[in-house]
Amino acid sequence: MLMTKQRRPAIRTLRGWAIHVLNEAGAIRECEEHGWMQDRADPHARERAFDIARRDLPEGVSREAAEAAVRDVLDSIGDTCPECPPDEEDRR
Repeated sequence: MLMTKQRRPAIRTLRGWAIHVLNEAGAIRECEEHGWMQDRADPHARERAFDIARRDLPEGVSREAAEAAVRDVLDSIGDTCPECPPDEEDRR
């Protein structure tokens, strides 16, 4: 019987790698309806993402650059989808 290992997805950019790390750690999620990334604001998930970034660096990238890429992605996204209508509680 042929057995294969599950391969990690090919990441072509440092930003794409950082998004993958944040998603894997549970620090971000995707809006199910529109596809926008959303920050889950979970400090434990963020710390897990930085731990992964320090431990599993892309080839040829320094630890500082990897951490900076993760931080840049976190700084560039919000916690709400810009296309979703605001919740009733947010309107008050």
